Amino acid sequence: MEPEELLNENRDNGGEPKKESPLLSLEKDLKFFNESIREVAVEIMVEGLSSYPIFIAHQHELALGELILDRFDLNTEWSIHASTLEEFVEKGVIKEILKERFISSYKNPHDYMCVFVVVPEGANFVYVPYLKG
Repeated sequence: MEPEELLNENRDNGGEPKKESPLLSLEKDLKFFNESIREVAVEIMVEGLSSYPIFIAHQHELALGELILDRFDLNTEWSIHASTLEEFVEKGVIKEILKERFISSYKNPHDYMCVFVVVPEGANFVYVPYLKG
């Protein structure tokens, strides 16, 4: 193994660092954030705010939900906002007529974090199992 590989400084022919998929860094950050996200999800449900917590992962400015994990403060690639199904419907991210379909596909919030991943190409929901303590 070359020293550059250990330092993750692989370079292509142009001398630029190889760009890894943003989803790889998201997976790493979600593992790091696992317990914090689970605690916020439980809090949202226990306080009666929603039965459907949604976490928004992004790398830019976002006017949806409430910032709970800031990538600049935590030296990570992704920031996380906490939101709810109700806010997504209110803001028109999920259309009212599709609300029931969303609820029927929503996974158990005690076992999975519902993450709305926002990238320049678009956004999508993913369900990530919580790591077992």
